[in-house]
Amino acid sequence: MTKEDPRYSAYVQILKEELIPAMGCTEPIALAYGAAAARELLGGMPERVEVAASGSIIKNVKSVIVPNTGHLKGIPAAAAAGIVAGDASKELEVIASVSEEQVEKIRQFLESTPITVDHLEKGPVFDIVITVYRGEDQAKVRIANFHTNIVHKEKNGQVLLDIPVKEDSEEGLTDRSLLTMEGIWDFANTVDVEDVREVLERQMSYNMAIAKEGIKSEYGANIGKVLLDTYGDDVRTRAKAMAAAGSDARMNGCELPVIINSGSGNQGITASVPVMVYGEELGASHEKLLRALTLSNLTAIHQKTGIGRLSAYCGAVNAGAAAGAGIAYLCGGGYKEVIHTVVNALAVVSGMVCDGAKASCAAKIASAVDAGLLGYNMIIRGQQFYGGDGIVTKGVENTIGNIGRLGKEGMKETNEEIIKIMIGQ
Repeated sequence: MTKEDPRYSAYVQILKEELIPAMGCTEPIALAYGAAAARELLGGMPERVEVAASGSIIKNVKSVIVPNTGHLKGIPAAAAAGIVAGDASKELEVIASVSEEQVEKIRQFLESTPITVDHLEKGPVFDIVITVYRGEDQAKVRIANFHTNIVHKEKNGQVLLDIPVKEDSEEGLTDRSLLTMEGIWDFANTVDVEDVREVLERQMSYNMAIAKEGIKSEYGANIGKVLLDTYGDDVRTRAKAMAAAGSDARMNGCELPVIINSGSGNQGITASVPVMVYGEELGASHEKLLRALTLSNLTAIHQKTGIGRLSAYCGAVNAGAAAGAGIAYLCGGGYKEVIHTVVNALAVVSGMVCDGAKASCAAKIASAVDAGLLGYNMIIRGQQFYGGDGIVTKGVENTIGNIGRLGKEGMKETNEEIIKIMIGQ
């Protein structure tokens, strides 16, 4: 792919838009970001807070620890953190810098300030509305469709910003429909690595750091440690264990940032850490590793585009299949091996549901990476799943299309049922 090809600049821009830093699970951080923006708009500390959120937001915030809060969980904690200690200019790193004094102030704010939470049953899958009150003043901020997309600002009834929201549309971002597996393969092999070096090296640094922290310390169910203790430290086990450890740390309060993919830190970790583990094992050159990460990240984004940011479909599945593609490339696989790795992996774990962000995400990541590795080891032994095998159909793009349909449309009722179970209805 030449630089003159319009897809070239689009693919570079997609990586820059998606591979951004976030401190903590991205849904509570989006809440904190919206709350910090609302406080700034109000011009002072609120005396009352109202949060309205779509079911998928409630699902993903309910059980995960909000970093830099002293291990608090839930929507009120995320909102309070943003209000008391947030810097909205830092977007998904809004609460990356919180002092011990501020942690205590967050607790005091939660104890003294009424914070109500309502379920938005209509509208986009990703929808957050935060309204704050102080005396006669009030301010409102709405975020819709993706984590930093503020679409509405209002103070004392005066509308300051109002961007029409098309349900689940991501206007303002580069057109993801330009992505195809053939295009991604071409781009990964021909891109001038200087055009992607900064964004990918930042991902390598951040995501491996949190993976190592997860292995070193105690977080969640310690899935990474369990895998290494049970199965040894061969490269296949390390690839799964390191990715799981990064998630364990992130879901359970580790105060290190990650580089996300498709709006998710877990997906960012899954699409990158196993590829780095294999790159080190194989002695791959730095350039080859950057190309493998280009392939893996764009493959994950391509799969997730049809599903949307939030769904009942576990996004680690896509990222695990993408990691398998990156590893296939590092092992010398060509286009055929890469696309069959993805299809084989999707055939195995596409039924995995998302029941919110919490400790078990780490185990799901390990399963997804394992499916990616199995998918590759199948095709190099002449084995594959064929069109007509369940949701697998002839052609990698058609199978990815089926996954999008399954995750976005087919699992809508599943998502609603999961939300009802989680909120006790």
